[in-house]
Amino acid sequence: MAQTDLRWQSKLVLLAVLPGVGAHVILEAHWWSLQSAPVAIWTLGLAALFGMVTLKVRAATPWAAFTGAAILASLMFSSTYFPYLPWRTAFVPVLAVVVVTFATTKLGRRKKERLGTAESKRGRSPSQVAANLGIAAIASSEFFQSWLIDSHGFVNTTLIPAPLFTIALAALAEAAADTASSEIGQVFGGSPRIITTLRKVEPGTDGAITLVGTLAGIVAAALVAVAGTFALSGDRNMFLLSCAGGVFGLLFDSLLGATFEKIGWLNNDAVNFLSTASAAIFAVAILATMRPPAPVPPPHLIMH
Repeated sequence: MAQTDLRWQSKLVLLAVLPGVGAHVILEAHWWSLQSAPVAIWTLGLAALFGMVTLKVRAATPWAAFTGAAILASLMFSSTYFPYLPWRTAFVPVLAVVVVTFATTKLGRRKKERLGTAESKRGRSPSQVAANLGIAAIASSEFFQSWLIDSHGFVNTTLIPAPLFTIALAALAEAAADTASSEIGQVFGGSPRIITTLRKVEPGTDGAITLVGTLAGIVAAALVAVAGTFALSGDRNMFLLSCAGGVFGLLFDSLLGATFEKIGWLNNDAVNFLSTASAAIFAVAILATMRPPAPVPPPHLIMH
């Protein structure tokens, strides 16, 4: 099956992400404009600036820049708490993802052009942006997190609300890890091997991995996890879980590439979307098993 036959999957990814994100941004912007105007102004302003910069440096097409700005605004609204500081929101981990992906994409571009694996000079498309960032926006929305809490799947109800952003952060970590692994592996990784059989294959082959690329992906996931943990005042568990989720999604991405993408059942946007989803699901599964620490009895009740 030709890759062009799967363009409907890219459209489906956009349909799964943009309507909900758009509605969320509009509702949140209206609510915050009435409750605390600076939150709405900073969020929409930084999101617009983010879109203009990505367009200026040709990291994204015009519609992709708009898509990224909308997703960023949604993530920032979802991670807002008081006292409000713009850099204490999802702006920081999303910026980390963009910096990592942009830098690694530009690295060794001439070699990638010779291999035929270089990204378009026009930048990423809207579906690529939605595939990489959309799950994070969905996972961090109040609707999704309220559903998770109401499902009583979490033993530790003290996770409400900020630590549940770990789920979105895992998806962001995977997005950075996937790009860094692929882009750096093509330049410095040598002969890649297919993840399912470890047989040597040509660079750019779906599902191919290299040791250097995988290590680069782990570092990228850790960088995004650090950025998100710092920005959201998270703890060690938030860092470890989001980083682990990112690495899990990275390996899952390669597995999908070596199987369903290779035989023409999935295109790259669908693979990226499902891989970030797998990172989020990994985080959900671990969070659901985490128990709160045992309560410490008052001093006068401690037995000597």
